[in-house]
Amino acid sequence: MALIRTLALRPDILLLDEAFSALDYQSRLAVSDDVYKIIKKEGITTIMVTHDIGEAVSISDRVVILSKRPCEVKKILNINLTNKTSPIANRNCKEFSSYYDEIWKELDISV
Repeated sequence: MALIRTLALRPDILLLDEAFSALDYQSRLAVSDDVYKIIKKEGITTIMVTHDIGEAVSISDRVVILSKRPCEVKKILNINLTNKTSPIANRNCKEFSSYYDEIWKELDISV
């Protein structure tokens, strides 16, 4: 609901901070598809913070990977998926897993 009110003001830039994190996986995919379509249709520049790599790759034109504190830009990736249409469909693009793996390797996580 807050997103609808924000979009009604026709902002130049939209900031989304973990916008879909409270949703279950299926709802998250459906809502991200809807929001993606609205943002593209309206031409709104959007900055989205997410910890979900798949979400970042499927929605974004560019991903900025940040380091741990103090925060620094580690890497910027331009996401160029063939047949990019919607976040759900974009997960099936042939380049999706390559971008996912590249981002994963940049994270400060030891598994």
